[in-house]
Amino acid sequence: MRTVIVAAGILIEGGKVLLSRRKTGTHLAGLWEFPGGKAEAGEDPRAALSRELEEELGITTRIGEILDVTFHRYEEADKAVLLLFFEAHREASSPEPRAIDVAEVEWRGVEGLDPSTFPPADIAVLAKVRERLLSFASSDRPSNR
Repeated sequence: MRTVIVAAGILIEGGKVLLSRRKTGTHLAGLWEFPGGKAEAGEDPRAALSRELEEELGITTRIGEILDVTFHRYEEADKAVLLLFFEAHREASSPEPRAIDVAEVEWRGVEGLDPSTFPPADIAVLAKVRERLLSFASSDRPSNR
């Protein structure tokens, strides 16, 4: 079983988090996830995340600290993932995210984070994302942009 390093971004703006939907014909097709992708051999995971966000969603970002790390085996795909969840911020000059190499994109609040719609490897981080969204809502602060 091979292990791949995957970097995913937690982008929160206006009290909502950015999600992308996996394309038809891919492993875990139709599920929602925190956008990102595989790091190439020898590639820094932060650089990989920035590249993937630009390729898949057309956005430019600053990648911050790691929020969570998880390891998950997908027996049916004969692979394991080491998933690094990073705080990410869209640059002020960045366009709005759009579905370039994903099925669709959506900004969602706490109520839109149903674990049954996410891949198993993403479920552990949902509690931390919910906490961030709730603290954003209670602080009534402006967007991270």
